[in-house]
Amino acid sequence: MAKIALFGATGTIGSRVLREALDRGHHVTAVVRDPKKLTEQHPNLTVTTGDVLDPESVAAVAEGQDVVVSAVGGGDGPGHVATIEPAAKSLVAGLRSLGEKAPRLITVGGAGSLRTPDGKQVWDAEGLPEFLLQIMHAHGDALDFYRTVDDVRWTNVSPAAQIAPGERTGTYRTALDDLVVDENGTSRISAEDYAVALVDEVEEANHIGERFTVGA
Repeated sequence: MAKIALFGATGTIGSRVLREALDRGHHVTAVVRDPKKLTEQHPNLTVTTGDVLDPESVAAVAEGQDVVVSAVGGGDGPGHVATIEPAAKSLVAGLRSLGEKAPRLITVGGAGSLRTPDGKQVWDAEGLPEFLLQIMHAHGDALDFYRTVDDVRWTNVSPAAQIAPGERTGTYRTALDDLVVDENGTSRISAEDYAVALVDEVEEANHIGERFTVGA
């Protein structure tokens, strides 16, 4: 079983990653700013305070772990701009400071930079609201940064174009930089199945040093 430090454990995706990891018997340290917001209780769960934007805080909670998972978001568009890429740089800096003993890093990414069947990228679609473009490009900027990193074992997991709470089927399809779509051209995944895919990556380490995406 893995020892996982999880940032963003109270969010829509993070809370499902937390439940999936605990259900599989992993040991999770949930890193939160306010412990009162995390009501989950489990013998394998430890709750601690920390700041994903502070490399020293990242290093402190990451030491002795097998994997660090970041499911942090930023709420609205400007919040993502202020959080996602800065968090990426802080996470990498914190893990670098641990040297060869640093755990792997798995981060929740975005779908905006994925290629669509027509050869464009998701964020090139007409009519997207500005706040959504800000969220997409914040994740894209973070991915661009990760791709410059070769001394930390990182993985970035992009969801389908549509992700929302739903059913856990335990099945999903993967690709690298191409949007996963169904026979109708729709790209979607439940937050529960996304969590399945992410915890599978914790266990299997199939995508070190790259981004991959999942869809139903």
